Formats: sequence, C-alpha cells, structure tokens
Amino acid sequence: MGPVTATGPKQDRSRATRQRLLEAAIACLAEHGWAGSTVAVVAGRAGVSRGAAQHHFRTREDLFMAAVEYVGDQRSAAVRDLLPTVRQILGPARTHLVVEELVGLYTGPLFRAALHLWIAASDEEPLRTRVRELEARTGREVHRMALDLLGADEAQPGVRETVQGLLDMARGLGLANLLTDDRARRERVVSQWAGILDGVLRRPG
Repeated sequence: MGPVTATGPKQDRSRATRQRLLEAAIACLAEHGWAGSTVAVVAGRAGVSRGAAQHHFRTREDLFMAAVEYVGDQRSAAVRDLLPTVRQILGPARTHLVVEELVGLYTGPLFRAALHLWIAASDEEPLRTRVRELEARTGREVHRMALDLLGADEAQPGVRETVQGLLDMARGLGLANLLTDDRARRERVVSQWAGILDGVLRRPG
C-alpha cells in the first residue's frame, strides 16, 4: 500500500467545509429568508470564516444556487432509492406511496428555501435567469422520476397531464404548509389524488 499523499486529508476537509456551507445555507434561507441570509450568517452557522466561505463560493448567489441544487439532488436521490421497493408493490398501494413521497418533496425545508430564492429572483435579473434554468432542470427531473416510480407510460392518454397536475398540486400543498402544518388535510388530499392517478394509470389504452 502506497504512502498517503498530503493532499488527501486537505481535499477531504475542503469537501466537508463545502458541504457544511451548503447545509447551513439551506437552513438559513428556510429560517430567515433571502434578506437575512448573508454569507457571513451562513459562514457563522457552518462554523467557518467568511473568507473560507468565499473561497468555495465567490458570490452569495453562487452559494445559494449551489445549496438549493445540492439538497434537491439529495432529496431526489432519496426518492429514486424507493424504486426497488415500489417495484415490489402493485396497484393502488404503489400509487399512493409514490404520491405521498412526491408530496414530501414540496413540504420540507428544501421547498421553503427554494421559495425564498424564487422571491429574491423575481427582483434580481441575473439571479432570475439562473433560478429559472435550475427550476426547469429540476422540474424535468422530478417529472421523469415520477413516471419511473409509477411505472407509467406518458404516451398513454391523460398520463402526462395527470402526473403534471399531481406535481402542481404538491407544490400547492407545499405553499399551504408554509403557514400551517395541516397533516390531516394533506393526507386526505394525497389519498384523493392517488385514487385519481391510479384510475388514469389503469385505464385501458
């Protein structure tokens, strides 16, 4: 076994610092909004200096775009990991589980943080362009993920529109969740949408 290079631990520390900054940025954005989430605030929460933060992310916009994308990728990966499980479930139970998980994408801290980023982007043109591109890419990924989880063929009449309607509904539940965590109501809506979606999926082609 060869000698351990001096750069290995340094690279590990750099990756760990970057990850702490990303996670701190998401937490700050969700709790304090755009105006209260400066680089200095994020760096303090992550336990690093402002200079260290700016070494990893040149601008505040770079930091928050990377943070939202990072956590989005993490959450999407967690949902994709459900694929082996849902493939063993058939019929309405599978549809209900998938709807429940997709709604979960929009009712956690990631969505809250992303919403603050959208609001900020509405007033700042350079940020708006970057957020629009990120959201378009994320939207396509979530739609593909939903089809995979459901085992659905979007060429079948009504499937594409119903799946997109599900994602739009989930976003609406995420907005409602910002004001009050009404789990009982959300569960009823999830059950209703799962029934609607399952009916479309089982419809003869």
